[in-house]
Amino acid sequence: MIRTVNPGVARGRLTPPPSKSYTHRALVAAHLSGRSASVLRPLDSDDTRATARGLAALGSRVRFAADRWQIQPAPVPTDRLRTIDCGESGTTLRFLTVLAALSDRPIRITGRGRLPARPMSDLYDALRTLGARISPEHQDRALPCTIRGPILAGRIDVRSDETSQYLSALLMALPRVEGRSEIRLQGPLVSRTYVQATCAVLNAYGVRIVVRPRGYRVDGPQTFRVAPFTVPRDASSAAYFWAAAALTGGGVTVTGLDRRWPQADLALLDILRRMGASVRSRRLATEVAGPVRRGISVDLTNSPDLYPLVGILAAGVPGRRSRLRGATHVRLKESDRFAETARIVRAMGAHVDTTGGELSILGTGAPRPLSLLNLNDHRLIMSAAVSALSARSPSRLGDGRAVRKSFPGFWEALSRLVRERGTAS
Repeated sequence: MIRTVNPGVARGRLTPPPSKSYTHRALVAAHLSGRSASVLRPLDSDDTRATARGLAALGSRVRFAADRWQIQPAPVPTDRLRTIDCGESGTTLRFLTVLAALSDRPIRITGRGRLPARPMSDLYDALRTLGARISPEHQDRALPCTIRGPILAGRIDVRSDETSQYLSALLMALPRVEGRSEIRLQGPLVSRTYVQATCAVLNAYGVRIVVRPRGYRVDGPQTFRVAPFTVPRDASSAAYFWAAAALTGGGVTVTGLDRRWPQADLALLDILRRMGASVRSRRLATEVAGPVRRGISVDLTNSPDLYPLVGILAAGVPGRRSRLRGATHVRLKESDRFAETARIVRAMGAHVDTTGGELSILGTGAPRPLSLLNLNDHRLIMSAAVSALSARSPSRLGDGRAVRKSFPGFWEALSRLVRERGTAS
């Protein structure tokens, strides 16, 4: 479905949706409690539904209501091979793969889109070290595969320079395994704040993780405490509207974000300050007002989901050069976000140099309208929509339905905030 986005200035107030990252983690923790547990104010999106549905093969049924998902123990079939369809969700794939390895019965894992080609071999190796049997059906793809446990406690090396999801998945599941496990990190830890979010959820469920200088210690078995978990509001979703205000010279106030919960994309606020935007925070409200005036050199290793958004912000600062460094793992997401960010920025009319694995961007004072009909990555679509607000005429983007992966209400929110000078149709 093609989306037309008209130029406009972003002004107004927004309460962002619940966090996708925290919804995934709360669902897994509730399942691991082995009892009836509630996740309050979950994000209802394609990815979180994939996790909820996948838990059925592992012994939990999820009952869906508007502001409460109830996770309950449920029998699983023993007369046939159980299957988990991860859809296109990388978090679902990594988390439920490790949960499947807790079982002594075979479980088949499948996925769609780019998911079968996303990295999994290092996680498979770690699980094999702990005793799992894993059989991919194709030599050159991670999925489909069949997994059979149960895994045992032990010492494992985990690669941590491609994704933090391997580590988070193991930290969630190993507390249910009897004995002491040691996780040693191989390489620098990317997306560190997402691991902090994992530990915050585990702490809320009464589970203790010991942090070591180059790894983690997990003692088990531990009991997951049963108490309703309220999913915090999402900084990743808020980021698009703070950026829209900064790029268009408008002003957007985001309410409801609780800073006690770690969220990587809150880093955008410091980036916007450094680029010359006004950022004012008071209690649970943060206002950003544009324009951005300065280029920036920034390492996005810990906040890779911001990569396309910071790219379009840099492209909109006339005559200023910016450098996007680090975050090499953005190439391994739903799309190659390094190459795709460069493509969007060039389409805006900015100059881009990709030498050395960094994006060097010379901004333009007259962003061009976009015609990018083959976009299908949710974060690229939303970033391109923000860019389109600063163009001189309407832009056409596709596939607009991709936002259902993480922010189903994105188009409605965008339309409300730019209604004075344009709408998203």
